[in-house]
Amino acid sequence: MGPIVSIVGKSGSGKTTLLEKVVAELTKRGYNVGTIKHDVHGFEIDYEGKDSWRHKKAGAKTVVLSSPDKIAVIKDVDEEWNPLMLGFSFVDDTDIIITEGYKKAKYPKIEVIRKAKATKSICRKDKNLIAIASDIRFKCKDTPYIDINDAKGIADLIEKRFLQKEVCREKTCLMVNGKKISLKPFIDKLLAEAVKGMIESLKGCKNPKDIEIRIKT
Repeated sequence: MGPIVSIVGKSGSGKTTLLEKVVAELTKRGYNVGTIKHDVHGFEIDYEGKDSWRHKKAGAKTVVLSSPDKIAVIKDVDEEWNPLMLGFSFVDDTDIIITEGYKKAKYPKIEVIRKAKATKSICRKDKNLIAIASDIRFKCKDTPYIDINDAKGIADLIEKRFLQKEVCREKTCLMVNGKKISLKPFIDKLLAEAVKGMIESLKGCKNPKDIEIRIKT
């Protein structure tokens, strides 16, 4: 799973429009991009009368819609999943994940400020703020300003900070209760090789490239 970058800002500031342009620019450059939309008010993608709605109404906790070119999952959760857990479960085949929202989360973020909606930054004290995209020219000592319409400039920033450098990613991603646990290189390698060795001994599991194990206790 690639790094997570959040595009944040007040409602109506143009987050979706900017995200759309940045995703298109990064995709054009050959990157695989995943997105996560955060909706604090909740949402519905199912409608009364549809087969999937009837499945859910009957009591199914999880409903999966599958077609030859896409899948969708409607799942009840006991508490909100954070972007890392969502990415680990659903968006693990990308070079980068860009979220819309999550202004309070501890991920690198770009704040969108449109003068028609606001004139001050709501994230100015956030150490994870990496840029301000606005139609107001901000003068920030440690945070670069990029014009709100300069999607290419924002894509350049993301590419330089998170995609161009060769990132040493762990072979093993350990998630416990929705939180990623950092592993020392020795433990990372030991776990990866031990699990791979056991899996390869199973019938039909020759040369595994991607192994996922979930354990509930």
